[in-house]
Amino acid sequence: MPKDARIDAYVAKSADFARPILEFVRAAVHAGCPEVVETIKWGHPTFEHQGPLCGMAAFKQHCRIGFSKGALLNDGGLEKLDANLGAYMHVTSVKDLPSRAVLSRTVRQAAALNEQGVRAPRPQRTPRPEPAVPDDLMAALKKNRDALVAFEEFAPSHRREYIEWITGAKREETRQKRLQTAIAQIAEGKPQNWKYMK
Repeated sequence: MPKDARIDAYVAKSADFARPILEFVRAAVHAGCPEVVETIKWGHPTFEHQGPLCGMAAFKQHCRIGFSKGALLNDGGLEKLDANLGAYMHVTSVKDLPSRAVLSRTVRQAAALNEQGVRAPRPQRTPRPEPAVPDDLMAALKKNRDALVAFEEFAPSHRREYIEWITGAKREETRQKRLQTAIAQIAEGKPQNWKYMK
């Protein structure tokens, strides 16, 4: 496949230490997947084959090489690959990477995962605990049945928005104004940031 001139320019303007690393990775990617398509995404060289394959980036003092399905790669010789991120982090020399043969094999494995339609696992997110409802908000909600019912039916994120908005007031008079506004909006079933919702 033809090479993208934007990647040539990216490599050329990179720091002296980074150029050999980027050229090494680019050659290994093409050796591992001759059908790869080069592009620039998020301002960095990216390689695609039936979906995102891998990318590389040069920074002031290091490079980073990442695989979109890095967590699924299990080829031998990947001891330096951060399995959680699917990336080689803080690469300052070609010596920080596996051999070209190992890197090309890794690219082939990543390309095969794309061809098979395998999806990368999503990281497990731990939900934030719901904050306690302040006494003054709870008292105001109990005085307005519509507001209390709506507040209890809100998603935890919407309840959190109101709680944080009210408790974030620095002055008591601001807190009271926010409390009045909150009760009126909640009674109408509106989340705190309803103005910005489509």
